[in-house]
Order: sequence, then structure tokens, then C-alpha cells
Amino acid sequence: MRLILWYCELFGWNPSIKTLENATDAKAEKYENVVVVFVHVEPKDVEKGSSAETKLVKNAKWLARKWNTKKIILHSFSHLGEEKADPDLAKRLFVNALKRLNDAGYEAVMSPYGYFNDLEIKAPGHPLARIYKSF
Repeated sequence: MRLILWYCELFGWNPSIKTLENATDAKAEKYENVVVVFVHVEPKDVEKGSSAETKLVKNAKWLARKWNTKKIILHSFSHLGEEKADPDLAKRLFVNALKRLNDAGYEAVMSPYGYFNDLEIKAPGHPLARIYKSF
């Protein structure tokens, strides 16, 4: 799994191109004071016994605590590596991570899965506003 974690003063999306036939309808949204996790899921991340989901959740919560926010967005970004997990298995990992984050008291959502989105990002120039993790 590869992550780019952002702290954003503003993060918004507008679905532009549907890339997965079975993707549900999506609409434009915006959030303020939010941690956004760009997530690339690899095949090994969805294998039985993988700790990738736990590491995703822990990293998102860590950065949210640093910025004193309870808002977290998971954003599928399968452009950070060569190998990609099966889209349905990757989505299941996202859904499970969202449940864990929400159960822990965070306001976690996922950007439209199965779409290319027009993005609006406003992020401060701070060392903890952009972090890369690979595991």
C-alpha cells in the first residue's frame, strides 16, 4: 500500500469520468479542515492476513490528531505504483477502514469510488501537510 496523506484546509471533488461500470452515482462535495488520504491498494494488501487496512487507519488517525480534526477522507488513487489490487477487493478494504474510523469517533467518508474527479485542494505549506507512506 502506498499513501499520500494531506492536511487540507479545503478539499472538494466533482465526479467527471466514470471508470468502473458498477460505480454508484456520485455528486460534488467539499470539506474543510480535513485529512485526505490518497490510497494506492496493491494485490498483497487485500490478501488474508495483510495488515494494510490497520496501517491505513492508524496513519489517518495519527495525522488527524496532529491537525486536531475528526474529518478524514479516503481517496482511491491507483497511480502510485505498478501493481493494482482488484477494484472490488480494494473497495472492500476502503469500506472496512471507513467503518473502523467512524467507530473510533471520526467523520470518515470516501470520495466517489470508480470515478476520475475534478479536485479542489487548498493545503498549507507545512511539513505535516503532505506525508508519503509505503508498506
